[in-house]
Amino acid sequence: MNYQVVIPAAGRGKRMKASKNKLLLELQGCPIIIHTLKVFEQDPNCNGIYLAINEDDRAELEKHIAHHQLHKVQKLVQGGEERQHSVCNALKHVTEELVLVHDGARPFIKQTVIKSLVSHASQSGAAIAAVPVKDTIKKVINNEVEETIDRSSLWMVQTPQAFRTSLLIQSHEEAQAEQYLGTDEASLVERMDVTVGIVESDYDNIKLTTPEDLYFAEAILRKHSNIII
Repeated sequence: MNYQVVIPAAGRGKRMKASKNKLLLELQGCPIIIHTLKVFEQDPNCNGIYLAINEDDRAELEKHIAHHQLHKVQKLVQGGEERQHSVCNALKHVTEELVLVHDGARPFIKQTVIKSLVSHASQSGAAIAAVPVKDTIKKVINNEVEETIDRSSLWMVQTPQAFRTSLLIQSHEEAQAEQYLGTDEASLVERMDVTVGIVESDYDNIKLTTPEDLYFAEAILRKHSNIII
């Protein structure tokens, strides 16, 4: 089933400690955002990409998109003050029945995971990528351990997150009306008592947030150079 994808890319990435949008930093000579966009460009079921951007980055993004011949990028949409606002702005342009929302700073998502997400969301309406928690998790208050949380039911949520477009638009409209700011798209849909399915992803699908993440990203790229995803 065909889908379109919204990629919020308007953040400044303060934790990356960079002088510009972290998505324009390079990995092996190519901006992070281009690595991400190429995954969807190469997916035959993706027929449109909408980027929510900071206007200060428009010229540079347009240059890179043209240079790498990313023909599926349909529009660069003005981003909002918060990620949720950026996604909402881009959603207005989506024309497919299914939409994915994906972090621009996750360049290592595999097409097999995307395919599973699309399949699940087409049937149930909502599905998100995630991986089981590996570490011991403790609840801490005032630097003191309150309890150890049973990790058997805990998952670390990633993107993409896949939805029926009409459902995600409705969830944004309700959140806006109630001035609710969620942590991800699924949190908006969950408020509507809609069941959100889990598709198991993998631990390589990291979000590049801090300078240390770039070292891991280079290692993952070297590994992926010998793997067909």
